[in-house]
Amino acid sequence: MKVLVTILIIIVVALQYRLWIGDGSIAHVVRLKDQIEKQQAENQRLKERNRLLAAEVESLKNGTDGIEARARSQMGMIKEGETFFMIVDEENQ
Repeated sequence: MKVLVTILIIIVVALQYRLWIGDGSIAHVVRLKDQIEKQQAENQRLKERNRLLAAEVESLKNGTDGIEARARSQMGMIKEGETFFMIVDEENQ
């Protein structure tokens, strides 16, 4: 009878160990859910970035407005006949 009780106790302890500490434990599942939430947030951020880039590519392919805006902002270009005014703050000198 002592042997049977000992074996049952060992089985219960082994099952409890796996439930609380081992692979597939409650803590492990909670960590995995947290990682899934973080990855989904990152995926959503990247999807939004890709959507904006696709819209910018489409704008550059289809019209000159996107190209002109980019040339003005990144290269400082001006149109023929325009006058360029540069305002300098005294604080920044």
